[in-house]
Amino acid sequence: MRRLPLTLLSASLLLATGIASAASPTSIPAAAVKTAEQLRDRAMHDDTGYRIVASLTTEVGPRMAGSDADQRARDWAIAKFKALGYDKVYTEAVTFPLWERRSEHGAIVAPFPQPLVLTALGYSPGTPKGGLTAQVVKFDSLDALKAADPASVKGKIVYIGYRMQRHKDGHDYGMGSAVRTAGPVIAAAKGAAGYLLRSAGTDANQRIAHTGVTGFTDPAKAIPAAALSNPDADQLERVLAYGKPVSVKLDLDCGIVGEYTGANVIGEITGKKYPDQVVAIGGHLDSWDPGTGAIDDGAGVAIAMAAGKLIHDLPQRPDRTIRVIAFTNEEMGLWGGKAYAEKHAADVGKFQLGTESDFGSGPVWRMSASVKPAARDAIGQIARVLAPIGVAYDAEHPGGGGSDLSQMHGKGMAALSLTQDGTDYFDWHHTSNDTLDKIDPKQLAQNVAVYATFSYMAAQADGNFGSAPGAFAGDGAGE
Repeated sequence: MRRLPLTLLSASLLLATGIASAASPTSIPAAAVKTAEQLRDRAMHDDTGYRIVASLTTEVGPRMAGSDADQRARDWAIAKFKALGYDKVYTEAVTFPLWERRSEHGAIVAPFPQPLVLTALGYSPGTPKGGLTAQVVKFDSLDALKAADPASVKGKIVYIGYRMQRHKDGHDYGMGSAVRTAGPVIAAAKGAAGYLLRSAGTDANQRIAHTGVTGFTDPAKAIPAAALSNPDADQLERVLAYGKPVSVKLDLDCGIVGEYTGANVIGEITGKKYPDQVVAIGGHLDSWDPGTGAIDDGAGVAIAMAAGKLIHDLPQRPDRTIRVIAFTNEEMGLWGGKAYAEKHAADVGKFQLGTESDFGSGPVWRMSASVKPAARDAIGQIARVLAPIGVAYDAEHPGGGGSDLSQMHGKGMAALSLTQDGTDYFDWHHTSNDTLDKIDPKQLAQNVAVYATFSYMAAQADGNFGSAPGAFAGDGAGE
């Protein structure tokens, strides 16, 4: 038999080893499973998560990205990580456009003059001094606006009245957010003077508007855009139904005023065996300004911080590092998540598994995963430990990683989706009603139990879950 040259032989062995590693089944040792069960049960009766979110919403309150509270929130997060015992706490700078809301007013001018309750949308420019008054043109859907003749839109205020319905998984928000983000951009391209939508929310009888970001990326092409409360949207539609021309006045004082440099705040419980391999969890630290950001996303930050704290308090350190990330400026376009993914893309293979909590504090009821085939049994082991606290494993769908960590998933990080019960979430989402009283401490504790359990089990696994550059492109990762 002909001998292979040494270098070629070495390369062949390395390649074979790599292939074998990729195909090797991942499993979680029995001792780790037992510890995870104990951790789960302890977390279900622990109030650390609730105390954290109460602290954040009371001591900092609203945390609009780039506002005066932005720095206070970062200082709070750094101090809280340290107080909880995290042994490595640091920040990573993120720069983004600074948008400010100063005042907002609206009214029907004709045929039946009356005020409207509304809120300006992120990246909306302000109206001219003295306000903007124009006739309203109504569309029943985003598709109808897309198909509209620009002549029917030019110089008018476009209104879309899509009404979200409540669902456990909140899936109507897919269209609700599209009407809010894409609608203003389409209307502006067709020559509209302004844009209104029925709030992307499921509350039917609260005269409170839901804010949120638009899809404007070029201030020169943006038009004033605002969301009406659901009752005010109903009223506008009743007035439009008379068949007479309807004029609305918008008076918005808001807009981009430059750039701001914030930061993701990161805390780590360093692994004792593989310290450079990480289980990534987190939430976003920023919030919209009307409420105190309790469900969106103080709860997510608290869930992840508390999960890490409970793992830290175990008799022995986890094998891999638990990394908790409090992302900056998710609300205005995933700025923290995108910056994090760009910075850490080259190290994606060191990410064992990850996901972010950003859907309130309702109990987690479903888990799905994007992992290599040889790690499916390990996910099954995690699922069996989570089943007694109400989590069902959906093996047919991929895991997205949550809002900000979806960006790291897009680079190839193995990821879970841990779906919370969002039946009521969009009653309060992006409103002044996003306050601490909407959080049930027992439901929050169940979330902490889920995050602590899966994170610990992933950290203790024999083998990996398949993270590698581009590994999960086929499941729409990062979209």
